[in-house]
Amino acid sequence: MVTAMKARELGRNSVVVGDRVALAGDTSGEPGTLARVVRVFDRTSVLRRSPDDADPLERIVVANADQMVIVCALADPAPRLRFVDRCLVAAYDAGLDPLLVLTKSDLGSPRRVRAFYRPLGLPMISTRQPLPAQTMTRLRRALDGRISVLIGQSGVGKSTLVNELVPEAGRAIGTVNPVTGRGRHTSSSAVALRLPPLPRAKSRDSDPGWLIDTPGVRSFGLGHVSVERVVEAFGDLVEGTVDCPPGCDHLSADCALDEWARERGADAVARLDSLRRLLSSRESAD
Repeated sequence: MVTAMKARELGRNSVVVGDRVALAGDTSGEPGTLARVVRVFDRTSVLRRSPDDADPLERIVVANADQMVIVCALADPAPRLRFVDRCLVAAYDAGLDPLLVLTKSDLGSPRRVRAFYRPLGLPMISTRQPLPAQTMTRLRRALDGRISVLIGQSGVGKSTLVNELVPEAGRAIGTVNPVTGRGRHTSSSAVALRLPPLPRAKSRDSDPGWLIDTPGVRSFGLGHVSVERVVEAFGDLVEGTVDCPPGCDHLSADCALDEWARERGADAVARLDSLRRLLSSRESAD
């Protein structure tokens, strides 16, 4: 491991987790040595979030990731699907492939959540504790060779997953507040961890991938994402917009999505409600 400091000429906030950089100075990694970050290479992707929907100020979460792993607990705390929807919007906006990991399936059934997101063709993996070897293998293969960023609310078991996947990570594990049902923050900073090679990797020289753990968040602001991009993220509702009037904002009384969703049942109505909550918050910000 090489310890390095950022060159002053790069300016503030110029380097984020996931950046590929050029170093100068002592890069031996020996104890007591220090290198300098002198250049940040062009980013292939940038995952951003805003403080809230009314604040368009962007905050970069991570650079150069190609997969977002959305961690959602099935119980303790209860699944918050609107948070998952927000993460999906952010993932699609950043060009990241989403993967939904449903933790604590020993405490709650994944059936309802899986049915809710099945129309999106979203890959999903359910986990429990202790983590079965078969589930670990499937999860590890989904991460192989990729740069994956883990996003989830506090208390959903994100740090537990990281410690299972990267045993030497030693990420602190918290508990859920029994009064509020919310998790307590345990990770205070984002960190990139190199995944260990798969047991039967074809080549030892192949890149096993990286896992970027992020602090637990309670909200994922989308003030930086356009209304059009928000609608695009709800791909399972696109069919219902065909009969909408030109320039439909999908909030007005003449929106064709209302009848379309009612005909398809409670899940479609719930998805439409989630979309409209996001659009309403964006409209308030505008």
